[in-house]
Amino acid sequence: MKTVHKSVLIWFSAEEMFALVTDIASYPAFLPWCDRALVQAVEVDGVVAEVGISISGIRQSFVTRNVHSHVGLLGRKVQLSLIKGPFSDLNGEWCFTPLEASPVAVDSSLSSEPMPAPRACRVDLRLNYSFDNVALSALVGPVFDRIAGSLVDAFVKRAEQVYT
Repeated sequence: MKTVHKSVLIWFSAEEMFALVTDIASYPAFLPWCDRALVQAVEVDGVVAEVGISISGIRQSFVTRNVHSHVGLLGRKVQLSLIKGPFSDLNGEWCFTPLEASPVAVDSSLSSEPMPAPRACRVDLRLNYSFDNVALSALVGPVFDRIAGSLVDAFVKRAEQVYT
């Protein structure tokens, strides 16, 4: 089984980054390898989605269950697990953890306004995947290795386009 773990600190909020990752229908607009993305079902705690890969003449698709949850006061998480696709196993997790604003003495009696959410967060992606079929692993494995290794960077670039 291969494991990818990427982490980045970014000047966008946890909620903003969560919104980008969960906007599956928009993936083909900014992920160059993604030729289709479809939410198949909306569930109480997330979605079932299909994502199509088309790169270097290889076309595959996979379906995952994506469970959305809150972590702490302002953090968010997306846990994904394989339903069907070319993998023998695919699971992972996106975590969006707000970073504390710089410490400033605040007299709460001066304002009744709520404190804004921190506009910076840590984004963590952990993916585990494997292929049982040796031929499929040789064909699709290197393509998915490139995709998995570039996912966080692609969402950071998308955040810069959408939120600045």
